[in-house]
Amino acid sequence: MDTIQAGRADVSYSDQPPILIAASSDAALARARGTVEASGCRVAATTGLETVRERIARQVAATALWLELDSDCGRPMDELLDQVNSDVAAGRYAAVVSGNRALVDALDARLGSSAVELIIDADEPERVAALALAVSRAALPQRLSDVASDQNAARLRQLSDEVSRIAATLARLSTGPAPPARQVEAPPKQDLPEVSADTVRAVIRARRLRARYFPEDMFADPAWDMLLDLLQAEIAQLRVPVSSLCIAAAVPATTALRWLKTMVGEGMFVRRADPHDGRRVFVELAPQTSHALRRYFAEVGQVAVI
Repeated sequence: MDTIQAGRADVSYSDQPPILIAASSDAALARARGTVEASGCRVAATTGLETVRERIARQVAATALWLELDSDCGRPMDELLDQVNSDVAAGRYAAVVSGNRALVDALDARLGSSAVELIIDADEPERVAALALAVSRAALPQRLSDVASDQNAARLRQLSDEVSRIAATLARLSTGPAPPARQVEAPPKQDLPEVSADTVRAVIRARRLRARYFPEDMFADPAWDMLLDLLQAEIAQLRVPVSSLCIAAAVPATTALRWLKTMVGEGMFVRRADPHDGRRVFVELAPQTSHALRRYFAEVGQVAVI
């Protein structure tokens, strides 16, 4: 890991939200600083992972923490994530944790149930959107810096539109579907229709084939793709880690993680810690979700399900 000099940043005493940056390398630090500055926030201080916990204890003015990780830092990273998860849940500050796909399981295992904004291999609009959402959760206004050119203005409008789109999506998801009507108790599992793994695999393959003929984002439906993948795994008696489910969702990992959090919150998915690996979490269908999917496949019969 590269050595990062901890200390004060070039502080501007404006009313822009102050952000504490911690990173696993100099390159990661530079990228995080660029995002914070593009967002119109000010950098309160920067530090490496080895000193960030001490800095958090002393940093009384920071609105949010931006944690940029480009490599697996092992136990120090795990301990830091546990603290961030606890601090954010307690309302001490907001936080964004940015990582790459190789870190999905290790990060999600520590942050999956918190209000931390977790982003994976995110582009710049997604990064700025995540920071905007984190800052808004801290109940402080986010202010954009003055625009010095038409090019900057266009870029900021694009980022603002992305923030609005993601915020609206999250708000809609948090509402959730209307409560279902009261139903009789579900029958025992042995009374459920049989669904073969081959049937589910054929549906998944058909969905992926559409990308040969049309842009894949035209049919993005991560909730359904995750449902199908978990049903296939359940039938085959396989366990699905978070990283694998993100791939099955066929959308950017950050988007998949937000959908996963929503599906868990709605009671449709269940997260289970890997008893042999504290840095991995498995996901499975909740019993009522499994029952509903099996009845759905039985009802549609031979009709193509895509």
